Amino acid sequence: MDALSLHDRGGDFAGAVLKDLSTLILELSALLADLKTVFAHHTLALARRCSVDGALNGARLDREQVASFELAFAGAELLAAEALLSALTRASSELDVRLALTYAAEASRAVGERLEQVALDLDGDGAPLDAARDSADAPHSTDARACYKRLLSGAALDETGRMLNECRDEIGAVDLSEELDMAQREFRRLAAEALAPAAMRIHRDDLTVPEELLQRYRAMGVFGLSIPERYGGSAPDGRDNNLLMIVVTEALSEASLAAGGSLITRTEILSRALLAGGTADQQKYWLPRIAAGDPLCAVAISEPGYGSDVAHVQLKGTKAEGGWLLNGAKTWCTFAGKAGLIMVVARTAADQSLGHLGLSVLLVDKPSYDGHAFDHRQDGGGRLTGKAIATIGYRGMHSFDLTFDDYFVPDAHVIGGEAGLGKGFYFTMAGMVGGRLQTAARACGVMGAALKAALRYAADRKVFNSPLADYSLTRAKLTRMAARFAACRHLTYAVGRQMDSGAGRMEASLVKLFACRSAEWLTREALQIHGGMGYAEETPISRYFVDARVLSIFEGAEETLALKVIARSLFEDALRADAARVSRRGV
Repeated sequence: MDALSLHDRGGDFAGAVLKDLSTLILELSALLADLKTVFAHHTLALARRCSVDGALNGARLDREQVASFELAFAGAELLAAEALLSALTRASSELDVRLALTYAAEASRAVGERLEQVALDLDGDGAPLDAARDSADAPHSTDARACYKRLLSGAALDETGRMLNECRDEIGAVDLSEELDMAQREFRRLAAEALAPAAMRIHRDDLTVPEELLQRYRAMGVFGLSIPERYGGSAPDGRDNNLLMIVVTEALSEASLAAGGSLITRTEILSRALLAGGTADQQKYWLPRIAAGDPLCAVAISEPGYGSDVAHVQLKGTKAEGGWLLNGAKTWCTFAGKAGLIMVVARTAADQSLGHLGLSVLLVDKPSYDGHAFDHRQDGGGRLTGKAIATIGYRGMHSFDLTFDDYFVPDAHVIGGEAGLGKGFYFTMAGMVGGRLQTAARACGVMGAALKAALRYAADRKVFNSPLADYSLTRAKLTRMAARFAACRHLTYAVGRQMDSGAGRMEASLVKLFACRSAEWLTREALQIHGGMGYAEETPISRYFVDARVLSIFEGAEETLALKVIARSLFEDALRADAARVSRRGV
């Protein structure tokens, strides 16, 4: 970003203030660049410790889980800070700039601490680590501390908090095309008129999403966002439309996570898996139906004892005449009762040593059931039973335990047909990339709702004869909340743009990790501002809090995502780049 471009944008605030903020942008950008250098050194050093003869080793990776976890979060925080600073333009308000700088300063401190933790585990690794340590002094320099003081002192946070309380514009606003802006308005209107009034009743009474809401969603094309237009969806033929998916997801999730934005997730994963590996006939048959929301979809991956460990799925698929018999159990299958189509990952190879290469994806159709339990028996004797798992939040869709007993699935329902056998892991991962980005958008929706509720309550609630918003600690809390929310929004949309251009697979995991942890923290702070009323079920903030807690668990648990996806990818990239450098020197 050309930070100095802010100088000539005109603007609403004094030139001296503008110059000071522009200087801070340059200083923080330089600080983040130093941290990226340290991050790269630490990543390579850790990758070398986790590898044998240039290839990652499972046992060594397991020994370095603590450092790998910290490294994954450091990467996510660096990416978020960069995305937020890069989003500043001549049109940015002073508040936008202050929030961006506040988050960038907090992120740089947090990244420095995480890299210190990594360095503790890397002692004794020689020259590369020594070089990284030399660079690591930058976050603790006098200039850095002065920068932090200007942005993160109580007085600085209070000043930004005053501006935040007076702001009537959208916080963390993202530049949208005319088409996306129109979609955002339409879906926010739908959320306000139809979803928000029903959200608390659905949550408190643990109801299934009502059919009248589903019909509204179908009419507005909610289930076809990632399906190409030639199959009845809204994505352009030949490319994705992740930005529209983010806009719709965020708008609906702000009103209700479970009864709004999360309904998109299952179709997002299944449609992408079909597009990645389905036969032409399967795509032609299923995608128009999925786009129309008939049948509704569910995804069955997790199993008792294995959780997010997709590669070790044990649900057994045995070849039978004309198809497969499924036997075993799945858990945490959200919306399995209401769904008429379930994407099931099963082990179709008898050889257990094949690991992830022995998996296939089967499409299980069944009747749609309301309620918290179902028992479906096939004419040939197969049986599928499901029972909803009682949860503290995320109510409206229900997550089910499933049991398959000789449940028959025809050959035509194996994604990819015979050629797709053994490729289920890869089809699932293709689906999960979109699901992770969509989950980040869900997190943004919940955070947006919680932040707005906290701002309203702080302005209205009086303590010791003064509104909560008049107290500096409250303003500091709200400033930090708004800064992190803005970072999450901008990173989510930035990754959406990357994915629309065919890139961003790794970044989708990073933004999921970052936004979901942020939602948990932000809703906690928002509930705290509400005090006792925040703990009461009659206030929406209590729902936001318990709903946000699930975000770091599903679509790839935080630990699995950080260790098995993000850290591993970082290490592989570092080792490849290092090998290329060695090769060039050799030439």
